[in-house]
Amino acid sequence: MTGLTALLLFAAWTLLIMFSYVGYRVILVFSGKKRANAWTRGLQTDDPPFIVRASHAHANCVENLPVFAAIVLASVALGKTAVVDQVAIFYLAARVVQSLVHLISTSHWMVFLRANLFVVQVLLSFYMIWGLLA
Repeated sequence: MTGLTALLLFAAWTLLIMFSYVGYRVILVFSGKKRANAWTRGLQTDDPPFIVRASHAHANCVENLPVFAAIVLASVALGKTAVVDQVAIFYLAARVVQSLVHLISTSHWMVFLRANLFVVQVLLSFYMIWGLLA
């Protein structure tokens, strides 16, 4: 898998997670059960736990997508795509599994697993940056 393919799949995954909670909210608005402005950032919500976790998983993807995009695009600009291509599938897999764990549960062990998957992504990011600067 190329870095650019992984980047596109990461973006698609981010959108898919977004649709999981936005779709729920759109249904509530169109059915008249909620007002469109019922969801304000930082305020407590009465959404089901899965929807809250989906919103948080989406925010986490949005926070990390620009870093991965910068690395991938830098590899293209520098003509060193092989550095990113060799680990892109592992980065993407860690990201997707981290999101899935986030969607499943917030128990101690699941958060621990999620944190370790994030560490894998950070280490792979440093590996790719190091390879691009070498």
